[in-house]
Amino acid sequence: MAERPDAQRPRRRGRPPATSQEDILAAAWRLIEAEGWESLTIRSLARELGIGAATIYHHVRDREDLLVRLISDYAAGLPRPDLPSEPRARVCAATIALHDALRDLPWAAEVLTVDGFVGRLSDEALWFVEAILDGARRGGCTADQAVALFRNLWYLTVGELLVHARTRERTRSGVDRARLLKEDAAPFDGRDPEVVPQLASIGRAWPALAAKGTYTDGIRALVHGALDQLPQRD
Repeated sequence: MAERPDAQRPRRRGRPPATSQEDILAAAWRLIEAEGWESLTIRSLARELGIGAATIYHHVRDREDLLVRLISDYAAGLPRPDLPSEPRARVCAATIALHDALRDLPWAAEVLTVDGFVGRLSDEALWFVEAILDGARRGGCTADQAVALFRNLWYLTVGELLVHARTRERTRSGVDRARLLKEDAAPFDGRDPEVVPQLASIGRAWPALAAKGTYTDGIRALVHGALDQLPQRD
């Protein structure tokens, strides 16, 4: 994850200085790095800054708004890759770059599962959306087709990120690890071939097959499939 500036706690002497949005975001990053994003609240942030919660509400609407602003701040500061000019490759590269960036910020996928989040990001943070739409339009999409393609790519991306994030949480939780390993090693071993013949035939091979990375191939298949269908669309 990209390093956040000013990791030191501010010294509080006398009357606290005027608080800016930059101060609030920097303090929020410190709390997330120290205690995790689940612990970030408006009250904990106010304590970190040594100010009243009401002051923070002058800058952010609520906790969700704060988290979206943090993601926007993070995305705006990421190095932007050189994207290919060929439309399909451009869409794929921009989507994969987005995925790789959010993989280092796993809690972001939890926040961005609500439709409409794109409209709340800053212009500087929207480079990946702009690149995907640009590639789609160059590939022959109308505006509504380009937006639909972006949404489908986003659903695939956020789903993959959430599965991996929650799998990591599961392995770190207090659940009996030995039992998890046993269950995960052969989830379809001994299943009734009369009822689920395909799963029964795969059996113990399922974990190895399911562990293979499919995200990049899935993105490429989705993009190529969508653009290949354009001549048949109304």
